Amino acid sequence: MTVNQFRRLALSLPEVEERGHMDHSDFRVGGKIFATLGYPDKSWGMVKLTPEQQRIYVPAHPSVLVPAPGAWGVQGSTLIRLKAANVDTVHEVMTAAWLGRAPKNATERFRRGHA
Repeated sequence: MTVNQFRRLALSLPEVEERGHMDHSDFRVGGKIFATLGYPDKSWGMVKLTPEQQRIYVPAHPSVLVPAPGAWGVQGSTLIRLKAANVDTVHEVMTAAWLGRAPKNATERFRRGHA
């Protein structure tokens, strides 16, 4: 997966805006960050999963996903090795992160459109 593919996936979700945060791009819905690019360096992305989701996804994709270091990782922040990732895996975890951060009305519209 490339940086541009990651960016396109994030921006394809409803009501997402790209901003900058701490010298890297982030993707927000309802003002809340659900994904970032370029941390810890340009070869990585990150999604904000719940700790429960992280416990499911990381073992299922150990060459792609790794908990972020420290408290952020304990809280569900999950790093993505872009070079090892494929579009389907990133789309799945990114959608889960988006659903966890989006306003209720946006998630309801999204779920209706994907039912």
